[in-house]
Amino acid sequence: MLLVKQAGVWVNILNCKLKKHIASVFKANGINLTAEQFLVMDTLWNQGEMTQQNIAYIIQKDKNSVTQFIDNLEKKGLVLRSVDKSDRRVNNIKLSKTGMEMKDNTKRVAIAAINDILDGISEKDLTTFVKVLNHACDNIERLNL
Repeated sequence: MLLVKQAGVWVNILNCKLKKHIASVFKANGINLTAEQFLVMDTLWNQGEMTQQNIAYIIQKDKNSVTQFIDNLEKKGLVLRSVDKSDRRVNNIKLSKTGMEMKDNTKRVAIAAINDILDGISEKDLTTFVKVLNHACDNIERLNL
């Protein structure tokens, strides 16, 4: 198999396995979130209240997917949605008290899961891996202008 094709296949496999593993670890730890919902929550934990559009941009998901993630998080009582006072087309999303209270444990579990996934990979290799992924992302951004 061509090296270029292998790279694409392995990036996709890693993404799928990562999401499944995170979901499994969360379930085992009583955390009722999918990997994608965690991305939304983590963004709100780090950035605070923001619009759905900004969340979609940060986590690189389409608006419809983010709407679904937020709908589910709202049903779980983890986020609150409000219409922007200056533009009714815009929804502002903020964490509920329950959403804030789960931050430390959820982040701890997520970081431990990622550390387990990266076990045995040297810091040098991990640094190279991150640089390569960033470079590929930059190339995609450049190509999509």
